[in-house]
Amino acid sequence: MAEHLDFNFDLQLVFASMNGRVSAAINRRLGRNLRAKDLPITPEQWTIMDVLWKGDGVSQKYLCKMTCKDKPSMTRLLDNLVRQKLAKRKINPKSRRSNLIYLTDKGKELESATSDVIDKTLKEVFSGISQEEMKNGQNTLRKVYDNIEED
Repeated sequence: MAEHLDFNFDLQLVFASMNGRVSAAINRRLGRNLRAKDLPITPEQWTIMDVLWKGDGVSQKYLCKMTCKDKPSMTRLLDNLVRQKLAKRKINPKSRRSNLIYLTDKGKELESATSDVIDKTLKEVFSGISQEEMKNGQNTLRKVYDNIEED
């Protein structure tokens, strides 16, 4: 049986606040590192590109699920990627009401340079953190997520 923790209000605020602050700080660092290498994507766009680099030709709904973004945000981000000629929409042959999202050649070419920036950023933000600490942090966040994840 899971141990019940007696939280006080301050501890709850600290956890929620720190989680948001850490996420925002990582995104700011990643954004700076992407701009420093003149890469034309934002951290938010990177999350989509990363899914597409692993396998494009996927639905917007799938991208929403994989990146934890809502449909309006995804539409805006995809519109920008299409405008930048990094991605394109094609009508889904199985369902004409939906599109599949593909990378353009220009979008595919960004993977290597972006991967280097991601590696650099991860080394910066996780500097001084042991494997055990990383594993404990991941396990804790996964449990929190599982506690609140909607089906």
